[in-house]
Amino acid sequence: MTPAEALRRIAFLLEWRGASPYRVRAFLTAADAVHDLPPGPVDAAQAERARGVGPVTAEVIAQASTGAVPDYLARLQAEAGPGAAAGWDLAASSTGDCHLHSDWSDGGSPIEDMAEAARALGHQWAVLTDHSPRLTIAHGLSPERLESQLEVVAGLNSRMGPGFRLLTGIECDILDDGSLDQDEDLLGRLDIVVASVHSKLRSDPEPMTTRLLAAVRNPHVDVLGHCTGRIITGRGRPQSRFDAEAVFAACAEAGTAVEINCRPERRDPPDDLLAQAAAAGCRFAVDTDAHAPEQLHWQSTGYARAARIGLGPDRLVTTWPLGRLVSSRSGTP
Repeated sequence: MTPAEALRRIAFLLEWRGASPYRVRAFLTAADAVHDLPPGPVDAAQAERARGVGPVTAEVIAQASTGAVPDYLARLQAEAGPGAAAGWDLAASSTGDCHLHSDWSDGGSPIEDMAEAARALGHQWAVLTDHSPRLTIAHGLSPERLESQLEVVAGLNSRMGPGFRLLTGIECDILDDGSLDQDEDLLGRLDIVVASVHSKLRSDPEPMTTRLLAAVRNPHVDVLGHCTGRIITGRGRPQSRFDAEAVFAACAEAGTAVEINCRPERRDPPDDLLAQAAAAGCRFAVDTDAHAPEQLHWQSTGYARAARIGLGPDRLVTTWPLGRLVSSRSGTP
């Protein structure tokens, strides 16, 4: 077991038990920082000098750097029991990620870097979902820029060869009336469309419900992104209010997957709504909403949440092989 593996497994187990998002993120951050350390055994004092590593994570790194299972991890595994182990196996079955950003919108890395990172994780596919035009703060894609991006993705796939495919997509703003913020013809050419609300998040429940219902019933929409829009760290942001029963029933009927957003500051939907969507029969997409290559590792924490409420791979489109994912969009089960 490498230090990075140990730290990420701890983050998974902390998410499994519903720990503070700050604790989860601390271990994910430390896992990224391990790359700055020399190979081989390191002591805790040396590990703590790396940016983003604190005393607890430094001790984990020191123990794992010798090949041992860190005490902290061993304790969490013993407390979690076999259910968490099954959840880790579920995370290992992931085939792709429906939501990631590049430097074409508000991501920090080129498209090729994001695709290579996804392939290095063992994904068969990943979906590039840069923002749509209305989100100007995120440098959303005009129809012309999206057209150009489609050509770039096609060229990238031809160079990457078999075994991995970067799918075309967008994170499309759901407008006030529930319509989508992109040209209809272009939406029809994309492999996957994630639809999300980014404005007027504190609307009254009735207009927000109407807005979401229109979006999830739109035949172009495949995934409902971070459905409450909440932020649970820093200054935070309260979750949007809407008729969850009606919206999740519409998702189940339309085959629109509900996103389990893996960003530590989101954990969206909250546990109660996640359970409600599961009871409604919804499909789910366990997505990182990654804005940098290292954030693709966050996906396992979303699988922890999925496993905790008993969701299996058949309900999780991010465990599906590429053929099934693409055929499901055309209406084939």
